[in-house]
Amino acid sequence: MNPYEAYMKEIAQPMREELTGRSFEDLTTPEGVDQFMDSLAPEETAFVVINSVCGCAAGLARPAAVTVAEQNPIRPDRKATVFAGQDKEATERMREYVGQAPSSPSMALFKGGNLVHFMPREHIEGRDVNDIMMDIKEAFDDHCS
Repeated sequence: MNPYEAYMKEIAQPMREELTGRSFEDLTTPEGVDQFMDSLAPEETAFVVINSVCGCAAGLARPAAVTVAEQNPIRPDRKATVFAGQDKEATERMREYVGQAPSSPSMALFKGGNLVHFMPREHIEGRDVNDIMMDIKEAFDDHCS
């Protein structure tokens, strides 16, 4: 690992732990992403946060995702995260499942492996965190049981 990669890994670690410390599965390899997605039962829901270092959007995305995933009465069955710019191959594989233009940070909700809701960066950046949380809540209420 070169000095820049080591520095970025160190900088990103607290941002990673904001999610993994709150029971989000840390998907760091393409195989891990495949195993996670392949293991979803037909009616099971999974909330995936594509994390990033970006302060203008990720600093809103992580707290909104954690708050709603912990406090909303209706929640997904599973939670996971990939880290754009850190776990590049895992992020690319997750983006294949998402099937949307690359966007980080972003959030995806799957039901049985099928994408049912996607929030790209442009729906996060520059918005009030409460509005972001309401969008996540509505997705959970609509698609999770």
